[in-house]
Amino acid sequence: MVASTHERDAVLRDLPAATRTRVGPYDAHRTAAATVVVSGIGPAGAAAVTAAALATGTYAVVLNLGICGGFAGAAVIGDVVVGTDVVAADLGVEVDEGWLGLSSLGWAEESLPAPVGLVQLTADLLRACSLSVVTGPVLTLSSMTGTDARAAVLAERHGAVAEAMEGRGAAEAALPYGTPFLEVRTVSNAVGRRDKSAWQLPRSLQVLAVVATTLLTEERSWPSH
Repeated sequence: MVASTHERDAVLRDLPAATRTRVGPYDAHRTAAATVVVSGIGPAGAAAVTAAALATGTYAVVLNLGICGGFAGAAVIGDVVVGTDVVAADLGVEVDEGWLGLSSLGWAEESLPAPVGLVQLTADLLRACSLSVVTGPVLTLSSMTGTDARAAVLAERHGAVAEAMEGRGAAEAALPYGTPFLEVRTVSNAVGRRDKSAWQLPRSLQVLAVVATTLLTEERSWPSH
């Protein structure tokens, strides 16, 4: 699952020829080892697309591939982030005393862990291709961070390495099917003050193409724990 057509094109760029197909009501592309579908931006679309895929087909793993922002001191532009956890970072309530997330409110787990074996295998495969790999929690946010102050708060609160907008939606959809979920992203910008002149989208998409070729060229036995 990818959020945008730019990410889809990077993922498919060097894979064996893909054929057009459908995943439920959604357009998709299928290769010998993977089905790639665009969800649109945000957790709601990611959840809808992932649920449609799992309701209509059998998959060994759900991979959320794309680009992301990296937190200072954790991940820099060009790094590959393999998420150990997907964190619902803006679901909760802000009170005078501070932030109460899902876990504090007793509503749900704020952080959903990825299978340890799946994280390790993926990181090892990518490092074997001489990619710079960072592992750690990835935040799912419905609104991206555009100030250094908010970036510092989020980094301290969650110990995160990166932020994006779709992972938690896809992970929630995968849970009832018992399908392993993993978020893998390439860093295009630093989390903090919004300065698009410093973003390196072409570089991050180039790295994403290498990630996709490494993980999706052939069928694999993906760990489920």
